Amino acid sequence: MEGDCLSCMKYLMFLFNFFIFLGGACLLGLGIWVIVDPTGFREIVAANPLLFTGAYIMLAMGAMLFLLGFLGCCGAIRENKCLLLFFFLFILLIFLAELSAAILAFIFRENLTREFFTKELKKHYQRNNDTDVFSSTWNSVMITFACCGVNGPEDFEDIRHLPHSSLEKAIPEACCQRELQSREGMFVNKEACLEGIERFQNRQGCYTVILNSFETYVYLAGALAIGVLAIELFAMIFAMCLFRGIQ
Repeated sequence: MEGDCLSCMKYLMFLFNFFIFLGGACLLGLGIWVIVDPTGFREIVAANPLLFTGAYIMLAMGAMLFLLGFLGCCGAIRENKCLLLFFFLFILLIFLAELSAAILAFIFRENLTREFFTKELKKHYQRNNDTDVFSSTWNSVMITFACCGVNGPEDFEDIRHLPHSSLEKAIPEACCQRELQSREGMFVNKEACLEGIERFQNRQGCYTVILNSFETYVYLAGALAIGVLAIELFAMIFAMCLFRGIQ
């Protein structure tokens, strides 16, 4: 009976580690996609130190889970106590790091509010100055998502133009409608847009557009994170039980 129990625990350990292996592969793939994605999301990440760091943390976590899932599978099948102990300690460290990251994300969640982005936009945005990383990033976001400002075109009313601007209160060119939503896309009617004719402007704020675009993925990422934490917890329990059961 004890042998059957140990055998069952071994295969359960293998199963949980296989899921950790798959979870690590998903995080690794997602981290790579965020960093190399050519659609403009990469520029958002690169311009925000918090998101930039988060993307690389996700990449590192994915690679580590991928490796540890593989080691855990090997340790369970071969009943290697050294591999099992190594696996347990590193899974514990990762578990604590992920838990700390979740707590920090909850504490600093106010940095992702509509008011925060509006304040930063009005403070740092320099309109069509593509040499400024912040402005260039916002222009890419507005072009890619066919939106304007955080709340709408009114966000730019209090932002002074760069020198040599011919229109006193024109919205940025990035807010003008294009036939194709990319920097290479042709304007529908640039002159009419800058003169204030609304039907040639993107009127919806980027905060709402992006939130709606990524809402499904946010819940999916949250569910995935909870699932990974639960799997890691069970894997540690099985690893320690299997470690103590191996003679």
